[in-house]
Amino acid sequence: HVLIFIPLLSRYVRVNTLKTTVEDAVDYLKRDGFSYQGQACRLDDVTLKEKDFVMDLHLPELLVFSPKTDFHDHFLYKAGHIILQDKASCLPAYLLNPPPGSHVIDACAAPGNKTSHLAAVMKNKGKLFAFDLDAKRLSTMSTLLLRAGVTCQQLANQDFLKVDPDSPQFKDVEYILLDPSCSGSGMVCLRDDASSADQEKVQARLASLASFQLRCLNHGLKFPRLKRLVYSTCSIHSQENEEVVTACLQQNPGFRLVHLLPQWPERGLEPLTQCLRASTAKTRTHGFFVALLEKHSEAMNEKQANSPEKVNTEVS
Repeated sequence: HVLIFIPLLSRYVRVNTLKTTVEDAVDYLKRDGFSYQGQACRLDDVTLKEKDFVMDLHLPELLVFSPKTDFHDHFLYKAGHIILQDKASCLPAYLLNPPPGSHVIDACAAPGNKTSHLAAVMKNKGKLFAFDLDAKRLSTMSTLLLRAGVTCQQLANQDFLKVDPDSPQFKDVEYILLDPSCSGSGMVCLRDDASSADQEKVQARLASLASFQLRCLNHGLKFPRLKRLVYSTCSIHSQENEEVVTACLQQNPGFRLVHLLPQWPERGLEPLTQCLRASTAKTRTHGFFVALLEKHSEAMNEKQANSPEKVNTEVS
């Protein structure tokens, strides 16, 4: 194995707007001895001295601290006012942006940071269906959501691929966040260059993961009222990212990609530049990929015209 130099990433802290405001969190931290430097204007502004912090460049509810800042014993963390979450993993819920009152699915939800972020974006109004196959992770997640003050969730210990899109329970689902199992190759702590003898194993594992990811993506697009689905992985491999999205779009011509955050410095690989990538070098985060698929308005109108509930949807 080859050892790789791993840069220390900034410590990102998401303010949980279900329990507090960014202003109040900043005030509390200033009283606690931290020095607020205002909003970051460029990437270099997130290179911080100990005790300094800034508001993130792209995400208004994210505060950035120097790498070794530890919040595990901090009052704001224990009270659920702040969530320790890498910037890249805040992108999916932020970009999906489901309005308050909507019905949303978090398809592979545990450990729950993205779920609590979705609830905050929805202001706890509406329904948030969260599925995960691992009962233990789901129970940990339940504790995390309780601390974060989330009340709109319905947790189910269930395989998302076995969830029936035509079930009456999900007839109003318009938004889905899909962050399926992946290689985790973007996680800085897991990064590791395998020898060439292991490459075959790596390739076989990637092929198997990509096929699972594509099945999840295709399944997500079957929900009848779906408007938008965000697909994300903490992988750096195009097999799990651009290639999965390309295959999905070929199989689902009713959907197209939304061009995300034009000011974001790292884009999906050509030709999928509408998507975002994240990396230690270009965005000072873990490695990550995000795509947002949206139903064409023509496809939406046609589906609603053929829907037996057309009368009800127009009245409500």
